Amino acid sequence: MDYTSAGVDIEGGDRFARFIASIKSKAVSSGIGGFSGGIEFDPSRYKKPLLMSTTDGAGTKLLVARKLRKFDTIGIDLVAMNVNDLAVCAVQPLSFLDYIALGRLDDKLLHELIRGIVAGCEMAGCVLVGGETAEMPDLYGGGDFDLAGFCVGIGEKDSMLPRLDAMAAGDPLYAIPSSGIHSNGLSLARKAIPETDAESWRELLVPTRIYVRELMLLASTGTIAAAAHITGGGLEGNLSRVLAPGLAPRLSWDWKMPGIFPKIAAAGAIAAPEMRKVFNMGVGIALVVPKNRENEFLAAAADMAVFPIGELARG
Repeated sequence: MDYTSAGVDIEGGDRFARFIASIKSKAVSSGIGGFSGGIEFDPSRYKKPLLMSTTDGAGTKLLVARKLRKFDTIGIDLVAMNVNDLAVCAVQPLSFLDYIALGRLDDKLLHELIRGIVAGCEMAGCVLVGGETAEMPDLYGGGDFDLAGFCVGIGEKDSMLPRLDAMAAGDPLYAIPSSGIHSNGLSLARKAIPETDAESWRELLVPTRIYVRELMLLASTGTIAAAAHITGGGLEGNLSRVLAPGLAPRLSWDWKMPGIFPKIAAAGAIAAPEMRKVFNMGVGIALVVPKNRENEFLAAAADMAVFPIGELARG
């Protein structure tokens, strides 16, 4: 017996590592293939530098990619789910690692996945410093795969979000729009949308938008008191996580939403409260803006297509 006959291709894994290292991008570390990876950064730029880290996956959106046989964007989702969680804290993502587990090495699949991951790192301004590709034929079926991502970023401790003391009842809430369903609620959406509706399934695969540039800019202006990445749990659930005690969001729900959400609701006969609890409903990032900084905020966000979604209330 040998490892190959047991279902593990060591040479194939090495070949994939060499492929990643060959990608010409500032978002790929020159140290790919080593036992660990990292990047240089200048701590002198910060008075109190704080390293923050996140980990996340792309959920059952992987099954949408597999159904459509299109894997070149799911890596963007993987990066987005991590870097957006850092950026809402006013933390700049620095380094990213991926974990790809699958039943059988598939060069075409792996190359598409990693190209998406690199593209996401380029958008976020971070570097892919390493990762792991695990071939486990007894745990995953031949066409099965899973993704996880890990990201480290740096922020100025005294300037991080949320700033609980800077928010009060009556402060307006704004949103930066989502690109669609992003990477949450797919377990429900996949069951609601008929498999024959190819157009809607393609809409489900639109990659999660990466908001690092916008959030770092807004945080630098001091015109936002908090930001929330709208993922599982919906708008109200995620926004409540960054609010000061005694405050609650009062949402208008009157904005124009991407067409995928009415399609999901109609196809699955899903009630409005359930839709709002599960999906982002067109809001990728929710922002708390101190009322006395609203005009400055709107000037800073002039190119971001922000729109009002409500205000803070006591509760």
